[in-house]
Amino acid sequence: MRERTVWQFSDDRGQVSAAGRRPAKVLAYVQAGATLWDHGIRPSAIFGSGHDDPAVPDAAKTGSLPLADVAYAGAGARLDVDTLLRGEPDLVVAVSYGGGQVYGLDPETAKHLEERVPVVVIDVGQTRTLAEIAVRFAELARSLGAEEPLAATRELDAARDRLRALTAGPDRARVLALSPAGPEQAHLARPRMWPELWVLAELGVGLVEPAEGPGANWSTVGWGQAAALRPAVVLADIRVNATPLDELGTNEQWAALERSARVVPWNPEPVCSARAHARFLALVADALEA
Repeated sequence: MRERTVWQFSDDRGQVSAAGRRPAKVLAYVQAGATLWDHGIRPSAIFGSGHDDPAVPDAAKTGSLPLADVAYAGAGARLDVDTLLRGEPDLVVAVSYGGGQVYGLDPETAKHLEERVPVVVIDVGQTRTLAEIAVRFAELARSLGAEEPLAATRELDAARDRLRALTAGPDRARVLALSPAGPEQAHLARPRMWPELWVLAELGVGLVEPAEGPGANWSTVGWGQAAALRPAVVLADIRVNATPLDELGTNEQWAALERSARVVPWNPEPVCSARAHARFLALVADALEA
């Protein structure tokens, strides 16, 4: 007798995952796990990408996750199927940046993993707005029996209204998003390629657009060129694959930039929940107000 389907979900590859009962032990890519936590779902374990430390999750990406209660499966080459299935998950939630490829896992590993356990993939790539990504995570959470509190939505609405009010005038402060790439260089973000930055632009924030040139997502320049853009606010990538800001102290151009601009921590792999997004907008608003 065939098992009756109680739970199913169609992911962003158009693939339907199904199970005889609602999944309760979720293994998730760290960004997805932190997002689901804000919706009331505690993942049993998380895993990182090849950019992450294989032993410790990147704190910039974990949001409000209770890391003491969530196992870390690792990241990079050490992630094989046996390692991923060690905690016996009944669902894997992964992300993709387009094309349906599971981010953070070797394609062969992802293929063999899917032969053993349902895998749901949410597209967080540049073809989607942050709101569209958030909707998909909300739909997945709802299918798993949870939902983000209405208070979080109200908090996000208030944060949006505050930013609109701060940027309503003709003289908008210049905001530059970047990822430190060592003592000599910085990667300047192209705002239209990052869903969270695109939201800021829609709310009236004056994001600096790097000059045309190589690099679809980033424009790599010297720190002198970054400082010459004279931003009032710098959104600085704080992920572990970016150079830590405290290691840039001896760079004169960075020191000058830090003196003249407000620096806001930025995670280019945002937690896609109303609560997390509201917190980020509040940080930007605080910097603009100051």
